Amino acid sequence: MSRETIVLDHLGPREAAARLVAGRLEDVLIDGDAPRVGTIYRAICERPVKGQGGMFLRTPDGPAFLRQVRGLAPGQPLLVQVTGQAEPGKALPVTQKILFKSRYAIVTPDAPGLNISRRIKDDDRRDVLIQIARSEMEGAEMGLILRSSCLDTDDGEIAEDIRAMADLAATVMADAEGEAEVLLEGDGPHQLAWRDWSAPADVVTEPGGFEAEGVLDQLDLLAGAHVPLAAGAAMYVEPTRALVAVDVNTGADTSPAAGHKANLAAARELPRQLRLRGLGGQITLDLAPMAKKDRRQFEDALRAAFRADTGETALVGWTPLGHYELQRKRDRAPLEWPL
Repeated sequence: MSRETIVLDHLGPREAAARLVAGRLEDVLIDGDAPRVGTIYRAICERPVKGQGGMFLRTPDGPAFLRQVRGLAPGQPLLVQVTGQAEPGKALPVTQKILFKSRYAIVTPDAPGLNISRRIKDDDRRDVLIQIARSEMEGAEMGLILRSSCLDTDDGEIAEDIRAMADLAATVMADAEGEAEVLLEGDGPHQLAWRDWSAPADVVTEPGGFEAEGVLDQLDLLAGAHVPLAAGAAMYVEPTRALVAVDVNTGADTSPAAGHKANLAAARELPRQLRLRGLGGQITLDLAPMAKKDRRQFEDALRAAFRADTGETALVGWTPLGHYELQRKRDRAPLEWPL
Protein backbone atom coordinates (compact mmCIF):
# COMPACT_ATOMS: atom_id res chain seq x y z
CA MET A 1 0.00 0.00 0.00
CA SER A 2 1.35 3.42 -0.99
CA ARG A 3 1.91 6.18 1.55
CA GLU A 4 -0.01 8.57 -0.72
CA THR A 5 -3.67 8.29 -1.65
CA ILE A 6 -5.43 10.20 -4.43
CA VAL A 7 -9.22 10.39 -4.19
CA LEU A 8 -11.27 11.31 -7.27
CA ASP A 9 -14.85 12.14 -6.35
CA HIS A 10 -17.59 14.77 -6.69
CA LEU A 11 -19.02 17.29 -4.26
CA GLY A 12 -22.57 17.53 -5.53
CA PRO A 13 -22.26 18.25 -9.27
CA ARG A 14 -18.70 19.54 -8.97
CA GLU A 15 -15.67 17.45 -9.80
CA ALA A 16 -13.15 17.21 -6.95
CA ALA A 17 -9.82 15.54 -6.19
CA ALA A 18 -7.82 15.17 -2.97
CA ARG A 19 -4.29 14.05 -2.14
CA LEU A 20 -3.55 12.51 1.24
CA VAL A 21 -0.14 11.60 2.65
CA ALA A 22 -0.28 9.07 5.48
CA GLY A 23 -3.97 9.96 5.87
CA ARG A 24 -3.37 13.72 6.17
CA LEU A 25 -4.97 15.99 3.59
CA GLU A 26 -2.21 17.77 1.66
CA ASP A 27 -4.05 19.15 -1.36
CA VAL A 28 -7.58 19.45 -2.68
CA LEU A 29 -8.97 20.60 -6.02
CA ILE A 30 -12.64 21.51 -6.40
CA ASP A 31 -14.18 22.68 -9.67
CA GLY A 32 -15.84 26.08 -9.59
CA ASP A 33 -18.02 28.27 -11.75
CA ALA A 34 -15.22 30.53 -12.98
CA PRO A 35 -13.22 29.74 -16.14
CA ARG A 36 -10.52 27.18 -15.36
CA VAL A 37 -6.89 28.14 -15.20
CA GLY A 38 -5.27 27.07 -18.48
CA THR A 39 -8.31 27.86 -20.64
CA ILE A 40 -7.25 29.23 -24.05
CA TYR A 41 -9.32 31.88 -25.82
CA ARG A 42 -9.30 33.60 -29.11
CA ALA A 43 -9.95 37.02 -27.59
CA ILE A 44 -10.65 40.42 -29.13
CA CYS A 45 -8.76 43.53 -28.03
CA GLU A 46 -11.13 46.21 -26.76
CA ARG A 47 -9.38 49.12 -25.06
CA PRO A 48 -5.87 49.84 -23.80
CA VAL A 49 -5.17 51.00 -20.26
CA LYS A 50 -2.14 53.22 -20.68
CA GLY A 51 -1.52 53.87 -17.01
CA GLN A 52 -1.30 50.14 -16.29
CA GLY A 53 0.38 49.18 -19.57
CA GLY A 54 -2.32 46.66 -20.39
CA MET A 55 -5.29 45.89 -22.61
CA PHE A 56 -8.84 44.83 -21.82
CA LEU A 57 -9.99 41.94 -23.99
CA ARG A 58 -13.38 40.45 -24.84
CA THR A 59 -13.85 36.71 -24.32
CA PRO A 60 -16.95 34.48 -24.32
CA ASP A 61 -16.62 34.31 -20.50
CA GLY A 62 -16.41 38.05 -19.90
CA PRO A 63 -13.65 40.67 -19.86
CA ALA A 64 -9.99 39.71 -19.54
CA PHE A 65 -6.93 41.82 -18.81
CA LEU A 66 -3.57 41.40 -20.53
CA ARG A 67 -0.52 43.12 -19.00
CA GLN A 68 2.51 44.60 -20.71
CA VAL A 69 1.17 44.82 -24.23
CA ARG A 70 2.68 46.57 -27.24
CA GLY A 71 1.53 46.93 -30.81
CA LEU A 72 -2.06 45.78 -30.22
CA ALA A 73 -5.05 47.63 -31.62
CA PRO A 74 -8.75 47.52 -30.66
CA GLY A 75 -10.59 44.88 -32.66
CA GLN A 76 -7.50 42.71 -33.14
CA PRO A 77 -7.90 38.98 -32.34
CA LEU A 78 -5.21 37.17 -30.37
CA LEU A 79 -4.71 33.93 -28.47
CA VAL A 80 -4.48 34.15 -24.68
CA GLN A 81 -4.51 31.73 -21.75
CA VAL A 82 -6.04 32.14 -18.30
CA THR A 83 -3.28 32.32 -15.68
CA GLY A 84 -5.24 32.54 -12.43
CA GLN A 85 -8.50 33.22 -10.66
CA ALA A 86 -10.04 36.65 -11.06
CA GLU A 87 -10.81 38.63 -7.92
CA PRO A 88 -14.52 39.47 -7.47
CA GLY A 89 -15.53 42.19 -9.91
CA LYS A 90 -12.24 42.09 -11.83
CA ALA A 91 -11.26 40.86 -15.28
CA LEU A 92 -9.71 37.46 -15.93
CA PRO A 93 -5.89 37.53 -15.83
CA VAL A 94 -4.49 36.19 -19.10
CA THR A 95 -1.16 35.88 -20.90
CA GLN A 96 0.03 35.50 -24.49
CA LYS A 97 2.71 33.03 -23.35
CA ILE A 98 0.63 29.90 -23.90
CA LEU A 99 1.61 26.51 -22.46
CA PHE A 100 0.23 23.08 -23.32
CA LYS A 101 0.86 21.07 -20.18
CA SER A 102 0.46 17.34 -19.60
CA ARG A 103 1.80 14.75 -17.16
CA TYR A 104 5.17 14.30 -18.86
CA ALA A 105 5.52 17.13 -21.37
CA ILE A 106 4.96 20.87 -21.64
CA VAL A 107 4.88 22.31 -25.16
CA THR A 108 5.89 25.98 -25.42
CA PRO A 109 4.86 27.42 -28.81
CA ASP A 110 6.58 30.78 -28.24
CA ALA A 111 9.78 29.46 -26.60
CA PRO A 112 11.75 27.13 -28.91
CA GLY A 113 14.24 24.69 -27.44
CA LEU A 114 14.31 21.30 -25.72
CA ASN A 115 14.63 21.25 -21.94
CA ILE A 116 14.56 18.62 -19.20
CA SER A 117 13.58 19.17 -15.58
CA ARG A 118 16.57 19.91 -13.37
CA ARG A 119 15.18 17.44 -10.85
CA ILE A 120 16.30 14.64 -13.16
CA LYS A 121 19.98 14.35 -12.20
CA ASP A 122 20.95 11.08 -13.86
CA ASP A 123 23.01 11.87 -16.98
CA ASP A 124 22.15 8.61 -18.74
CA ARG A 125 18.44 9.21 -18.25
CA ARG A 126 18.77 12.79 -19.46
CA ASP A 127 20.51 11.55 -22.62
CA VAL A 128 17.66 9.13 -23.32
CA LEU A 129 15.05 11.81 -22.76
CA ILE A 130 16.73 14.34 -25.01
CA GLN A 131 16.83 11.74 -27.80
CA ILE A 132 13.09 11.11 -27.35
CA ALA A 133 12.43 14.84 -27.41
CA ARG A 134 14.48 15.39 -30.57
CA SER A 135 12.79 12.51 -32.34
CA GLU A 136 9.25 13.62 -31.51
CA MET A 137 9.78 17.38 -32.03
CA GLU A 138 11.82 17.10 -35.23
CA GLY A 139 10.80 19.85 -37.62
CA ALA A 140 8.60 21.62 -35.08
CA GLU A 141 9.24 25.27 -34.30
CA MET A 142 7.76 24.91 -30.83
CA GLY A 143 9.69 24.26 -27.62
CA LEU A 144 9.39 21.35 -25.19
CA ILE A 145 9.97 20.80 -21.48
CA LEU A 146 10.10 17.25 -20.12
CA ARG A 147 8.87 17.15 -16.54
CA SER A 148 10.40 15.36 -13.55
CA SER A 149 7.73 12.64 -13.82
CA CYS A 150 9.67 11.33 -16.88
CA LEU A 151 12.37 9.91 -14.60
CA ASP A 152 10.81 6.46 -14.07
CA THR A 153 8.25 6.40 -16.87
CA ASP A 154 8.12 4.12 -19.90
CA ASP A 155 9.72 5.82 -22.91
CA GLY A 156 6.77 4.96 -25.12
CA GLU A 157 4.34 6.77 -22.80
CA ILE A 158 6.54 9.85 -22.84
CA ALA A 159 6.77 9.85 -26.64
CA GLU A 160 3.00 9.44 -26.95
CA ASP A 161 2.41 12.31 -24.52
CA ILE A 162 4.78 14.58 -26.47
CA ARG A 163 2.99 13.79 -29.75
CA ALA A 164 -0.43 14.47 -28.26
CA MET A 165 0.61 17.83 -26.79
CA ALA A 166 2.48 18.89 -29.94
CA ASP A 167 -0.51 18.05 -32.16
CA LEU A 168 -2.88 19.88 -29.82
CA ALA A 169 -0.62 22.93 -29.71
CA ALA A 170 -0.31 23.06 -33.50
CA THR A 171 -4.09 22.84 -33.94
CA VAL A 172 -4.90 25.55 -31.40
CA MET A 173 -2.15 27.97 -32.41
CA ALA A 174 -3.27 27.78 -36.05
CA ASP A 175 -6.77 28.97 -35.11
CA ALA A 176 -5.94 32.61 -34.38
CA GLU A 177 -8.41 34.39 -36.66
CA GLY A 178 -12.08 34.98 -36.00
CA GLU A 179 -14.46 36.12 -33.28
CA ALA A 180 -14.02 35.57 -29.55
CA GLU A 181 -14.13 31.84 -28.80
CA VAL A 182 -13.04 29.22 -26.25
CA LEU A 183 -10.45 27.15 -28.10
CA LEU A 184 -9.42 24.84 -25.24
CA GLU A 185 -10.92 24.51 -21.78
CA GLY A 186 -8.52 24.22 -18.85
CA ASP A 187 -8.09 20.91 -17.03
CA GLY A 188 -10.56 19.93 -14.33
CA PRO A 189 -9.63 18.50 -10.92
CA HIS A 190 -9.42 14.87 -12.04
CA GLN A 191 -7.22 15.72 -15.01
CA LEU A 192 -5.07 18.02 -12.86
CA ALA A 193 -4.62 15.22 -10.31
CA TRP A 194 -3.35 12.87 -13.05
CA ARG A 195 -1.18 15.64 -14.52
CA ASP A 196 0.46 17.07 -11.41
CA TRP A 197 0.28 14.46 -8.63
CA SER A 198 2.73 12.04 -10.18
CA ALA A 199 4.21 10.36 -7.08
CA PRO A 200 3.27 6.66 -6.60
CA ALA A 201 -0.14 6.56 -4.94
CA ASP A 202 -3.23 4.47 -4.34
CA VAL A 203 -6.06 5.93 -6.43
CA VAL A 204 -9.64 5.81 -5.14
CA THR A 205 -12.30 6.43 -7.79
CA GLU A 206 -15.43 4.93 -6.21
CA PRO A 207 -18.28 7.38 -5.49
CA GLY A 208 -18.25 8.47 -1.86
CA GLY A 209 -14.44 8.30 -1.66
CA PHE A 210 -14.18 11.68 0.07
CA GLU A 211 -16.29 10.42 2.96
CA ALA A 212 -14.72 6.95 3.11
CA GLU A 213 -11.15 8.34 3.17
CA GLY A 214 -11.88 11.07 5.74
CA VAL A 215 -11.48 13.96 3.29
CA LEU A 216 -14.80 15.56 4.24
CA ASP A 217 -13.89 15.59 7.93
CA GLN A 218 -10.58 17.31 7.20
CA LEU A 219 -12.26 19.82 4.88
CA ASP A 220 -14.66 20.73 7.69
CA LEU A 221 -11.66 21.86 9.76
CA LEU A 222 -10.94 24.52 7.12
CA ALA A 223 -14.29 26.24 7.59
CA GLY A 224 -12.92 28.30 10.48
CA ALA A 225 -9.89 30.56 10.76
CA HIS A 226 -8.32 28.65 13.68
CA VAL A 227 -5.36 26.36 12.90
CA PRO A 228 -3.88 24.47 15.88
CA LEU A 229 -0.08 24.24 16.08
CA ALA A 230 2.31 22.32 18.30
CA ALA A 231 2.54 22.94 22.06
CA GLY A 232 -0.84 24.68 22.25
CA ALA A 233 0.06 27.48 19.82
CA ALA A 234 -2.29 28.46 17.02
CA MET A 235 -2.62 30.67 13.99
CA TYR A 236 -5.68 32.27 12.47
CA VAL A 237 -5.95 32.51 8.68
CA GLU A 238 -8.52 35.11 7.66
CA PRO A 239 -9.00 36.36 4.09
CA THR A 240 -10.21 39.95 3.70
CA ARG A 241 -11.00 41.92 0.55
CA ALA A 242 -7.52 43.48 0.53
CA LEU A 243 -5.28 40.69 1.83
CA VAL A 244 -5.00 37.45 3.77
CA ALA A 245 -4.23 38.12 7.43
CA VAL A 246 -2.42 35.45 9.44
CA ASP A 247 -2.17 35.92 13.20
CA VAL A 248 0.16 33.66 15.22
CA ASN A 249 -0.42 33.15 18.98
CA THR A 250 1.55 31.20 21.56
CA GLY A 251 -1.43 30.02 23.57
CA ALA A 252 -0.81 29.16 27.21
CA ASP A 253 2.97 28.85 26.77
CA THR A 254 4.65 31.85 28.45
CA SER A 255 8.28 30.66 28.20
CA PRO A 256 10.85 33.03 26.62
CA ALA A 257 11.10 30.86 23.49
CA ALA A 258 7.34 30.41 23.04
CA GLY A 259 6.97 33.04 20.35
CA HIS A 260 9.89 31.75 18.29
CA LYS A 261 8.62 28.14 18.47
CA ALA A 262 5.09 29.18 17.48
CA ASN A 263 6.39 31.19 14.51
CA LEU A 264 8.50 28.27 13.27
CA ALA A 265 5.48 25.96 13.53
CA ALA A 266 3.37 28.50 11.63
CA ALA A 267 6.02 28.78 8.90
CA ARG A 268 5.97 25.01 8.33
CA GLU A 269 2.15 24.81 8.24
CA LEU A 270 1.38 27.97 6.26
CA PRO A 271 1.89 26.61 2.70
CA ARG A 272 -0.49 23.73 3.38
CA GLN A 273 -3.17 26.03 4.80
CA LEU A 274 -2.97 28.46 1.88
CA ARG A 275 -3.01 25.58 -0.60
CA LEU A 276 -6.02 23.83 0.95
CA ARG A 277 -7.98 27.05 1.41
CA GLY A 278 -7.18 28.25 -2.12
CA LEU A 279 -5.86 31.59 -0.89
CA GLY A 280 -3.52 33.91 -2.75
CA GLY A 281 -2.73 37.56 -3.31
CA GLN A 282 -1.07 39.64 -0.60
CA ILE A 283 -0.52 37.74 2.66
CA THR A 284 0.51 39.50 5.88
CA LEU A 285 1.81 37.57 8.89
CA ASP A 286 1.32 39.07 12.35
CA LEU A 287 3.81 36.86 14.19
CA ALA A 288 4.15 36.05 17.85
CA PRO A 289 6.78 38.14 19.67
CA MET A 290 10.33 36.97 19.03
CA ALA A 291 13.80 38.50 19.13
CA LYS A 292 15.16 40.07 15.94
CA LYS A 293 18.10 37.66 16.08
CA ASP A 294 15.62 34.80 15.49
CA ARG A 295 14.23 36.29 12.29
CA ARG A 296 16.82 34.59 10.08
CA GLN A 297 15.87 31.13 11.35
CA PHE A 298 12.19 31.95 10.78
CA GLU A 299 12.93 33.08 7.21
CA ASP A 300 14.89 29.90 6.53
CA ALA A 301 12.00 27.76 7.80
CA LEU A 302 9.49 29.70 5.70
CA ARG A 303 11.66 29.46 2.60
CA ALA A 304 12.10 25.69 3.03
CA ALA A 305 8.37 25.19 3.51
CA PHE A 306 7.43 27.07 0.34
CA ARG A 307 10.21 25.42 -1.66
CA ALA A 308 8.30 22.15 -1.35
CA ASP A 309 5.02 23.84 -2.34
CA THR A 310 3.78 23.94 -5.93
CA GLY A 311 2.22 27.40 -5.65
CA GLU A 312 4.10 30.41 -7.01
CA THR A 313 4.94 32.47 -3.91
CA ALA A 314 7.24 35.46 -3.41
CA LEU A 315 8.65 36.00 0.09
CA VAL A 316 8.66 39.80 0.20
CA GLY A 317 10.05 40.48 3.67
CA TRP A 318 9.56 42.50 6.83
CA THR A 319 7.51 45.67 7.25
CA PRO A 320 8.44 48.55 9.59
CA LEU A 321 5.81 47.27 12.03
CA GLY A 322 7.46 43.85 12.21
CA HIS A 323 4.95 42.00 10.01
CA TYR A 324 6.14 39.60 7.33
CA GLU A 325 4.63 39.82 3.84
CA LEU A 326 4.24 37.34 0.99
CA GLN A 327 2.69 37.49 -2.47
CA ARG A 328 1.07 34.32 -3.81
CA LYS A 329 -0.39 33.63 -7.22
CA ARG A 330 -4.15 33.09 -7.25
CA ASP A 331 -4.04 29.80 -9.15
CA ARG A 332 -7.23 28.28 -7.75
CA ALA A 333 -10.60 29.37 -6.39
CA PRO A 334 -10.86 29.86 -2.61
CA LEU A 335 -12.92 27.35 -0.68
CA GLU A 336 -16.49 28.51 -0.17
CA TRP A 337 -18.94 27.22 2.39
CA PRO A 338 -21.07 25.20 2.27
CA LEU A 339 -19.02 22.98 -0.04
